[in-house]
Amino acid sequence: MDNRTGKRYKNVRNDIGGDKALSELFDVFYHAKIAEGRAPRTLEMYRESFRYLCEFMTEHGLELTFTAVTPDTLRSFIAWMLHSKRKWDGHPHKNERNMTLGLSPVTVNTKFGKLRTMFTFLEDEGHIPYSPAAKIRKVKEPEAELRIMTTDDLKRLLAEPDQRTYVGFRDYVIMNVLIDSFARINEVLTLRVDDVDLTHGSIYINEQIAKSRRGRTIPIQKRTARLIVELRKECVEFETDRIFCTNYGGDLTDDRFRDRLKKYAEAAGIRIRVHPHLFRHTSATMFLENGGTEAYLAEIMGHSDLRMVSKYTHLSKQSIKEKHDKFTPMNNVISGLQKSRKTKR
Repeated sequence: MDNRTGKRYKNVRNDIGGDKALSELFDVFYHAKIAEGRAPRTLEMYRESFRYLCEFMTEHGLELTFTAVTPDTLRSFIAWMLHSKRKWDGHPHKNERNMTLGLSPVTVNTKFGKLRTMFTFLEDEGHIPYSPAAKIRKVKEPEAELRIMTTDDLKRLLAEPDQRTYVGFRDYVIMNVLIDSFARINEVLTLRVDDVDLTHGSIYINEQIAKSRRGRTIPIQKRTARLIVELRKECVEFETDRIFCTNYGGDLTDDRFRDRLKKYAEAAGIRIRVHPHLFRHTSATMFLENGGTEAYLAEIMGHSDLRMVSKYTHLSKQSIKEKHDKFTPMNNVISGLQKSRKTKR
């Protein structure tokens, strides 16, 4: 007699994931991402997001095991980041007044997105029976208008660094490279001597550094190349192949440059919030306004999808105003009235 009749087949073990320590599960995920060649910055974000989750669970008396990570736990974790987590907590270069409670929705979505990736991976690989983050929605982000700098803003900003000092001249060169290359700040700060081609006037963004994991060559003007050469001469004594260094020869971080840039912007009287990525937005917009095409812009910026650069076509109010004045139907209605009257011979 077949004793399987009416019985339910068992395919999944009861103890998959079980009370396995979160640290063990994270190590499995993290080393897999190292093997996949993820960028150092991405790996750092994985570590930081996991550290946030562990901090929350410890603070609320939860065991650091998979069974303790329920959808409700993760929703409470999101609420904690939004309202209770201190911004810049433990950061060596931030003032106490900047360490306010609550992270922005954009930051929360970024942190949680890394955890979602981790749990999805662990489920796909069979280390846990399900992903507790699968059905949790993103926090709604405010859709603020993306503002860019004007040509006058850029000129005033470039006038601020004291080029008589090493760090002032270094910051000046960084800003010039950001404007000319449309590159991301980490792509610029990790440039090495061999990445600069003076013969053809270009810089190479290494595939290990590029966000897309795809290396690309970016043309730069001769003037920008000369500035890099001049700065390189200043760095010879540091015995490093890095282009941009601290004043003791160490690696310059994006956070450190961001703080210095903020001070330059304040001194220049620029009212909008200036940050390194704003150069990328500004340069892309001006490129299109000056007659550049989306296809060339996508190649320079390292985007494989033209939709990624389409947002820059509507950033500039000046461009919108010019197009409106040129194509408004009112030109058809009152065209005769707008002709200039002849008053003199």
